[in-house]
Amino acid sequence: MAPIIDFDGVSKVFFKGDNPIHALRNVSLQVEEGELLAVVGPSGCGKSTLLNLTAGLMEAGKGKVSYHGAPVTKVNTHVAYVTQKDNLLPWRTVEDNVGLPLELGANKALSSGAKQARVARYIDMVGLKGFERHYPNELSGGMRKRAQLARSLVYEPDTLLMDEPFGALDAQLKLMLQAELLKTWEGSGKTLVFVTHDLTEAISIADRVVVMSARPGTIRMIAEINLPRPRDVFTIRFQPEFGKYFDELWEALKQDLEQGEELH
Repeated sequence: MAPIIDFDGVSKVFFKGDNPIHALRNVSLQVEEGELLAVVGPSGCGKSTLLNLTAGLMEAGKGKVSYHGAPVTKVNTHVAYVTQKDNLLPWRTVEDNVGLPLELGANKALSSGAKQARVARYIDMVGLKGFERHYPNELSGGMRKRAQLARSLVYEPDTLLMDEPFGALDAQLKLMLQAELLKTWEGSGKTLVFVTHDLTEAISIADRVVVMSARPGTIRMIAEINLPRPRDVFTIRFQPEFGKYFDELWEALKQDLEQGEELH
């Protein structure tokens, strides 16, 4: 089968004034349909740029990005994008925030009742049943992330792009949300591309982990994570195989960490 996402020799340069910033250089990567791919690397190595290219929010300078075999030349409505900030609208309730994509034209054929039922189903799926009428300022950080995830899933995209969604959370809450994410993803058939700085997080959830080099970002290595599913993120790190994956990936990652810079 052809990959759902295909980066073919992709390079991307940004400009700060007259100064070029080489974000990606000659990246070739295929993402298979239904897989969970994690991308790690130093700050500024182009991880988020890969997601932006997939979402159609920018175009590659060189090379080609394809989705289901077609070049991505405009906003890709087949993907949902979960950013670092939840971006919930403060004047709307959880219910109204989650239903926003359906109001903006996603799944136009759905009746009003079907839309309400779908919103309720995804709110329940992420564990927010009973909080439908709460506003964002009445929710904890973890609950806001759950609402953001439900909003991204409600129009049932083929692919979910996640850019360090749990990076700002405490360790315990991060584990809980990783577990919720896996429970939602496993068996769904959806493709998930997950950007993170946390190597332990990447190994815990992913089918494959891509290690990016320092800027300009290139692929330093790709590791298959052959740990059984379903996975328990609370205990998986204590398995001997986990330590082997960590050591292998850390060797590839550590040499570039001090060179990474934030991309502005």
